[in-house]
Amino acid sequence: MEESALLFVQEHIRQGWLNGIVVFITKLGDVGFFWIALTLVLFCIAKTRKTGIMCLTSIGIIHIVNNLIIKNLVGRVRPYDAIRELQALVPPLRDSSFPSGHSACSFAVAVVVFRNLPKKIGVPVLVLAFLISLSRIYVGVHYPTDVVCGAIFGTLSALAAEFIVKHFAKKIESKKSGGEN
Repeated sequence: MEESALLFVQEHIRQGWLNGIVVFITKLGDVGFFWIALTLVLFCIAKTRKTGIMCLTSIGIIHIVNNLIIKNLVGRVRPYDAIRELQALVPPLRDSSFPSGHSACSFAVAVVVFRNLPKKIGVPVLVLAFLISLSRIYVGVHYPTDVVCGAIFGTLSALAAEFIVKHFAKKIESKKSGGEN
């Protein structure tokens, strides 16, 4: 079913005029570039520093869980290596396909931003996470389940990071005010 979906995208949705735009969008997620840059900006601004710390924590969690553990345990072959007719629009990748690191990192940061900053910032960032994730299917480097699971793992990473940072922030504030915890 996933093979059919990828071939459908290649044959009926890909358009010459759109390919360059989608490749640009997918490259924003390369090595977490955009998300790391956004995290650093948030961290450097006093008003958004706590959100930046949550984003950094979320990136750390998702890197360990997604890239170091799950990808190596599952070892799923990239779709362009498994489906003879599928042509990727970007150079071949060396790691395994499941789950999508682009989707995981995108949602790891975007969910934190969406939940902790004004919606005028959070909504566009979440939309970008969706676009980067969908671009991975369009360019032929991930199966749909790779992308969906990456988004789920990224979201769970964001929620865990929020919990961790808020928990430690509460402990620090309690110690500053002389309270016990």
